[in-house]
Amino acid sequence: MVYPTLRDWLFSVKTFAAAMLALYLALKLELPRPYWAMATVYIVSNPFVGATRSKALYRALGTALGASAAVLLVPPFVESPYLFSVVVALWTGALLYLAISNRTASNYVFMLAAYTLSIIAFPSVTNPDGVFDLALSRFEEITLGIVCASVIGSSLFPSRLAPTIIERTDAWFRDAAFYSTETLSGRIAGAAISAARQRLAGTTNALELLLSQLAYDHTRPDILARARELRGRMQLLLPLMSALADPLIALYESGQQSWPEGLTSLLDDTIKWFNLPLPDANHINEHERLADALRARIVAMQPPAAALASWDGALLSSALWRLKQVIDVWQDCRALRVIISREEGTWRPRFRHWRLGGTEQFFDRGIMLFSTVSAGLAVVLACALWISSGWADGAGAVTLAAVACCFFASLDEPAPLVFKFFWATGVAVIAAGLYLFAVLPNVHDFTMLVILFAAPFILVGTLIPRPQFNVATMLVAVNTATFISIQSAYEADFLVFLNSNLAGLAGLLYAYLWTRVTRPFGAEFAASRLLRSSWADVALTASTRPIDDPRNLAARMLDRLMQLIPRLAATDDNRHPSIESFRDLRIAFNALDLRRLTRKLNGDAPAAIDHVLDGVRRYYEGCAIGRARTQVPEDLRTSIDTAVARVTAHGIVTPDPASPVLPGSVRHSRDALHALIGLRLSLFPATLSAPTPPEPEATA
Repeated sequence: MVYPTLRDWLFSVKTFAAAMLALYLALKLELPRPYWAMATVYIVSNPFVGATRSKALYRALGTALGASAAVLLVPPFVESPYLFSVVVALWTGALLYLAISNRTASNYVFMLAAYTLSIIAFPSVTNPDGVFDLALSRFEEITLGIVCASVIGSSLFPSRLAPTIIERTDAWFRDAAFYSTETLSGRIAGAAISAARQRLAGTTNALELLLSQLAYDHTRPDILARARELRGRMQLLLPLMSALADPLIALYESGQQSWPEGLTSLLDDTIKWFNLPLPDANHINEHERLADALRARIVAMQPPAAALASWDGALLSSALWRLKQVIDVWQDCRALRVIISREEGTWRPRFRHWRLGGTEQFFDRGIMLFSTVSAGLAVVLACALWISSGWADGAGAVTLAAVACCFFASLDEPAPLVFKFFWATGVAVIAAGLYLFAVLPNVHDFTMLVILFAAPFILVGTLIPRPQFNVATMLVAVNTATFISIQSAYEADFLVFLNSNLAGLAGLLYAYLWTRVTRPFGAEFAASRLLRSSWADVALTASTRPIDDPRNLAARMLDRLMQLIPRLAATDDNRHPSIESFRDLRIAFNALDLRRLTRKLNGDAPAAIDHVLDGVRRYYEGCAIGRARTQVPEDLRTSIDTAVARVTAHGIVTPDPASPVLPGSVRHSRDALHALIGLRLSLFPATLSAPTPPEPEATA
């Protein structure tokens, strides 16, 4: 068992102090529901100042938006309850869709607005004239809690988010060093490697939300820009390492006779460089000199143009070219990490590529639409049951059902967390009941109330910073504060308490059963959809259809891959979908490179490359239509081998000494050769032998 740290205790005490301050001020101001101010503190508080400020701001905006909708919609529709339930469901679904379409901290605005309408509107149906007062008081109570949480969190031992981001990136560096060591040693499969790959993708994904909160942490815009640059290169390292693995393994498999002299020592020194401790400001120049030395050795080892006509020469050239890219990205990551930690310094990127700069993200609109429609239908059905039954406390059931469906709509499997919501609420009902009927009757002043609240709330608060306990403990604290319903004078009716809270539990049980029935599929289903979408994009990259911005297409595919990897279980299978998905991404990138280079090549190489791309397109279109990965046609390998021969013959090694190859043509042809080699190794990873020379062309 891991006991709470000093940081956990400090966070809990600060949060409790802010909650008591909010409750005291709400009682002094005679707000109708002062307990909402206390509950809000526990909702918005975070161990880090930036996260607390961002959530506080977005909660205020979301509450204002939802409350305004309630004021506008309740009066005209209150006399038509079934129509009103449809209107509320449409609002909930639309705002929820906007929330899950945004992966930054600002999505909280739409999430909160989605279910705030239900919280305010349903209790108002019996008194529509009071909806404005209810909306205004809720906004005031929540704003008071937000202000107290922000002031206490920022003034008492504030904890900045930037050091945590450094800790996360340092963990990424450790996993990346291990993953790179294994790859450069010729190992790409295994449970440990797959687990490291999942952690690398998970860390990169988690940084997206943290970076959106970093702007509220008094971080300078230039440092924030560097942090985003670092995350972008962290995303690139995995596919670049994957692209390097295949030519290296092909060289390993070729035997000692084909293994180039000096490559072993180069790889060993690269592994040592990768595993060096992260540099500080005094040693960054030394690390850069080592990187420059490695790059110089790569240039010296490049095979001459004549050697590229052989399979081994082409493999070596491709491996060295990709090794340089990996070194460039790793050096950029190290330099950016130093700048972010020191919050000063200049940076000159070493990795430069046309693919950089894309901003598009991938969203599975089909699943998103299904999730939001499911949440909306849950509200409609819950309202219908409430209206038809005439249950006086049914509003509480519908409200908590809407909250639960919205909270977890973006998850592949929401039912388990909805059940955790139900369980935490049950614990909160018991705790609130004990306080309300056994403790509070003996409390006669606010000081005594604080003393009696201190032990349980502070103890629960120490678990809120821990991811594995965050949801449950936060819900227990929030719901306990809400269910006690503290007022300026003691009022407690056991039957009212029991009916209202049983209604909430019934609503959560309904939400659990609803999500279990309507969302039976999980991560495996989501992964299969991501794979099919990826295949469609690979077919697009190899087609002749225009692409608005190849950089955005590349960014979208990379983002989708980062979503796919955590959904795939760790395995030691070399043909596991995570490895195959890396190959799909590399095929798409190589196809984009070939589309860009074809118009710059001479002779019959462009026609041969077009034939290859057409074969790639047809294969991936078939996979997407058939919804399953099939065996790659053998004639596609023949087409690639033919294109390799054409590129080397007409762009690198000219058969006619009287027609010298121009330097620009050599560069373009070499890049095309690397892309073709990448295609061949990605499509046919089990076939590492040298290609069969093409049939000689018939002469007229």
